Amino acid sequence: MNAESHAAAMSASDDERCPFMPTYGPPAVTFVRGRGTELWDTEGRRYLDFLSGLAVVSLGHAHPAVAQAVAEQAATLVHVSNLYANVVAPDVARTLDRLVGGGGQIFFANSGAEANECAIKLARRYGGRGRHVVVSAYGSFHGRTLATLHATGQPAKHEAFQPLPEGFRHVAWHDLDALEASLDPTVAAVLLESVQGEGGVQPADTEYFAGVRRLCDERGILFMVDEVQTGLARTGEWFGFQHFDVRPDVVTIAKALGNGVPISACWARAEVAAAFRPGDHATTYGGGPLATAAARAVLATMESIDAPGLARRQGARLTDALAAIPGVTAVRGMGLLIAAELEAGEAPAVAAAALERGLIVNAVTPTALRLAPPLIVTDDEIDQAVTILTEVLA
Repeated sequence: MNAESHAAAMSASDDERCPFMPTYGPPAVTFVRGRGTELWDTEGRRYLDFLSGLAVVSLGHAHPAVAQAVAEQAATLVHVSNLYANVVAPDVARTLDRLVGGGGQIFFANSGAEANECAIKLARRYGGRGRHVVVSAYGSFHGRTLATLHATGQPAKHEAFQPLPEGFRHVAWHDLDALEASLDPTVAAVLLESVQGEGGVQPADTEYFAGVRRLCDERGILFMVDEVQTGLARTGEWFGFQHFDVRPDVVTIAKALGNGVPISACWARAEVAAAFRPGDHATTYGGGPLATAAARAVLATMESIDAPGLARRQGARLTDALAAIPGVTAVRGMGLLIAAELEAGEAPAVAAAALERGLIVNAVTPTALRLAPPLIVTDDEIDQAVTILTEVLA
């Protein structure tokens, strides 16, 4: 919502006033139902969702296995608090640990920001007093809580909320020399994404991540990887860091884990996780039966369909098709997290025009469109999306 519409809303009567705080712009469409890659609005119009609710519904909308798991769990047991155990969460924790690579422990939360908040607190607890700084990269995005906002390497997002919590430092993305120069004895951890999603879909590479791992080992610093957007098969591996043959100390996971049901996780090597003591960190809803039942169904389904393989195959098809569209100058990304760079700086207008024709993408920068369809996207749906973008860019 812009300043004018916000003012109009504030001057409206109670019945007319928007019931929500103006933290988002005015929504262009109201959706009422979804199935797979498709959504329908209140007028009955069909859309192709090539954003997956920002990489959340990786199995598609209304996936039957997830819907059934949630319905059965809701009719059985929804909440008991973390003072007691439930029978679902351990299954999900063990599966996530295996997919990350094993040897770790899990803390469940509700959102990506909360998973990163857990990682930041764990790094400070592990580093000890005086060793509390977390170094992240310019262009990164790690969340909207005060701590994760400061970890986010986008200074323009900081301005309205000063002073932010201390203990964060930013360096140029993909610059090992800059990172090394920032590592003084106050640093507890380096926090990076395997692909900077909000930064324009900018992937890391093997040399960079290997160099970060080496520097962290030399300095006794934790290497933490934010896989909130990239985790759970989105890039063509279970986690983005697995493309680079490194092993992080901490991994944060969120968006795809519940396929729309709020749940996130912070994984840490057992030695690192042991720094936490009872009372150091907690959450009311994290790891509850309902959300973990959804996550258990998501993980079982993803393994049964080889979700990383789907992301690789369909990602290659979509990448090739986008590169052939006149007006697209470059395509980058990994798996099914892709950015199409446009010849002219018109990505917001192109995204709006695509929406008018029934295709959901977003302008992740002024010149780039982000595409992240469900991993189950079909060849025909890719062809439909590419046809729409070709028409819009003609």
